[in-house]
Amino acid sequence: MNPSKIICVGLNYKRHAAELSLSVPEEPVIFLKPPSSIIGSGDLIHYPDKVTRVDYEAELGVVIHKTCRNVDKDSALRYIYGYCCVNDVTARDIQTKEVQWTRAKSYDTFCPVGSIVKKENVDPSNLKICSYVNDGIKQNSNTSDMIFTVAECISFISSIMTLLPGDLILTGTPEGIGPLNRGDQVRIEIEGFPVLINSVS
Repeated sequence: MNPSKIICVGLNYKRHAAELSLSVPEEPVIFLKPPSSIIGSGDLIHYPDKVTRVDYEAELGVVIHKTCRNVDKDSALRYIYGYCCVNDVTARDIQTKEVQWTRAKSYDTFCPVGSIVKKENVDPSNLKICSYVNDGIKQNSNTSDMIFTVAECISFISSIMTLLPGDLILTGTPEGIGPLNRGDQVRIEIEGFPVLINSVS
């Protein structure tokens, strides 16, 4: 996968906002990760030097099929090629001390991406999404808890920037985020999708 950009939606699950004691946003909160952060299933997540906490974040990824700009939410799903499991790995200690999230989200290997499932027969509004660390379940939710739907996210993002074929959208993480340690194995599962598994070095 070689997207021109990775656009992420933050704070997009109701119960995740609640666990952080944050208000539900009135419009999507977006940020970017660099394409250089992408790795595949089975690749190693590298724990950066001088970072004291690295977290997992299970997310539904959306891969764009064709160029879109200013699309309305009713037609937004037509621009999707497929979906995938993604882990929005985050240096939490960096994120909490900086206003901008760029550094915390952008380290090499901080965007593990699973195999793509074509959009046919996938209902992005009702998918079980889970994360496991060393086989212990950490996140157990459903995309029905999203604040902004996949279509609403695409419409909003495309009103700001042109989305190109291959671009990747991360649609937010549910409640249950937590830390990873060197030697851990983290697994992201979305029902019907190939599993995303990575170890931390």
